[in-house]
Amino acid sequence: MNNQKDLGFWKLWNLSFGFFGVQIAYALQSSQVSRIFSTIGADPHDLSYFWILPPLMGLIVQPIVGAASDRTWNRLGRRLPYLLAGALVAIVVMCFLPNSGSLGLGVSQAIIFGLVMLMFLDTSINMAMQPFKMLVGDMVNERQKGLAYSIQSFLCNAGSVVGYITPILLALFLSNTAPAGEVPPTVTGAFYIGAAILLLCVVYTFAKVKEMNPAEYAAYHGIEATTATRKGGPGMLRLLARAPKVFWTVGLVQFFCWSAFLYMWTYSTDAIASHAYDAPSCQKVTGLVVDGREYSDKYVFNGRQPVVADGRLVMAGIEVDGDFLQPEVVAVNGDTIISGGVPVSDGGIDKVAPHRGFFAASGDVIMIDGVQVHVDSSAATVSALSLIEPGTVLTLAHIATRDNASGSYILDQTSELPAVSRPHELQVSYTTVLNAASAQYQNAGDWNGVLLAIQAIAAVVWAAVLATFRRRKLGYSVSLLIGAVGFISVYFIHSPVLLSVSYALMGCAWAAMLAMPFTILTNALSGDHIGTYLGLFNCTICVPQIVAALCGGLVLGLFPPGANGAPQTVFMLVVSGVLLLCGALAVWNIRETFGGARSKTSAAEQ
Repeated sequence: MNNQKDLGFWKLWNLSFGFFGVQIAYALQSSQVSRIFSTIGADPHDLSYFWILPPLMGLIVQPIVGAASDRTWNRLGRRLPYLLAGALVAIVVMCFLPNSGSLGLGVSQAIIFGLVMLMFLDTSINMAMQPFKMLVGDMVNERQKGLAYSIQSFLCNAGSVVGYITPILLALFLSNTAPAGEVPPTVTGAFYIGAAILLLCVVYTFAKVKEMNPAEYAAYHGIEATTATRKGGPGMLRLLARAPKVFWTVGLVQFFCWSAFLYMWTYSTDAIASHAYDAPSCQKVTGLVVDGREYSDKYVFNGRQPVVADGRLVMAGIEVDGDFLQPEVVAVNGDTIISGGVPVSDGGIDKVAPHRGFFAASGDVIMIDGVQVHVDSSAATVSALSLIEPGTVLTLAHIATRDNASGSYILDQTSELPAVSRPHELQVSYTTVLNAASAQYQNAGDWNGVLLAIQAIAAVVWAAVLATFRRRKLGYSVSLLIGAVGFISVYFIHSPVLLSVSYALMGCAWAAMLAMPFTILTNALSGDHIGTYLGLFNCTICVPQIVAALCGGLVLGLFPPGANGAPQTVFMLVVSGVLLLCGALAVWNIRETFGGARSKTSAAEQ
């Protein structure tokens, strides 16, 4: 312990610089994953379930990386080999995830592929992220840890800003819309750029950071050299039982904080799209029931005309003065009613029915493939289901799946088809969701990135203010309280620009969440099992997110739908605010302790 010298600023900087690239990947994941899955065709009530995978992988990976790296000593280093492995996997996966909807897969298959890619992405990000936290614990003395984690927090937020704003910057050069079910080029390009920057950051870290050898590490931390290199030792459960009390009290605060931000990442894009951009809604077919038997995510045919494709009701076209047309887009008085063959409820139009279509009155103007058509008499949209007249015989042979390899349709149960003596009963179930293919929704997705960037910048500024608090707990609690106000205020603001104030307030909570917990915890630990304890402490980040994700759909279902019939996801941000209020109160249950020789300065900070 006598050899714990101070490090120069640039050495502290280099220890954490790679976090910049890792955080770009994490920012793209947190800001764009819900947008990607919504664009593919996921239901908003299911969005939170997709977010179970990231924290679940962190729960598994980070303790393993922590414990394994405590026992790793080779020519690449102690923690850096795990950074290399994680970063390389992340770079590859970042090139595949945004293309989930562009591979010719059906909705279910595309979502499953995206989930697998998300699982690998978060696993690799967690593997690459954890070494930077451990390097500070390994190589920085107790006096400088606050500064080291502040630098890490700055680089973390700087990387977040780059990741968040890249899609909207790319919108200056690339299209921000894409065919239904496909992710816009702006999002895909952002992931490619993030992967390239991550690669450069990994190369920089290996060039600039040299870890201690076992003898240096043992002398620095005041432990026996044999302890630093031993392969055995207490298991994770035993170490968890020996964890200082502060591990658990800070963990309680973490539970409320990370649950709150999980809901923000999950529902922010939808909330902004509906609350500030008036994104149109559309009706998504969730299933078909034929003679009491339910079919979901299938293709249903009336003759050769597809009726339902991948959960989307296919519109056969529009009839104007008796002439039947099949336009890609149909709008009435500027309000879109068909887009990409899908019925859309836009603005004041909420009468698009799944069976009978929408009727335009005489004198209305209809937009057909970009051309205005003045209606002299009347016009009606015609859905394929409306073509099935009462008494039409619909057999099980009309229900098909798609062979993605050949692009052909395979009829279900044709070999078991009984003789048809009467019409089969057909029922269609559907739900109303925001139209993720609309320009309003995609613009909201870009602006969500800008708001999160504002949040990150505010976190950098607030981190400097936070350092002036003489009492850590006071600064911690006040930060979470300010963040709670930011979350709740979103409900009362409908201007995209004014929402920047709300997100700036959220950034105060984010700054405290990044710096305070690890500073308080690492000060309470000795150098023997820092990696394992930091890996275990990551469970206080992952478990609350898993719990919140499992409950998200149920909580959202408690709130009534909006005027357009789509779920009011903005209420989930209000829930986030309430959770942060609970976290601000829980801070006062923390009592700081110190694992090594306690300096007078440290004692005064408590």
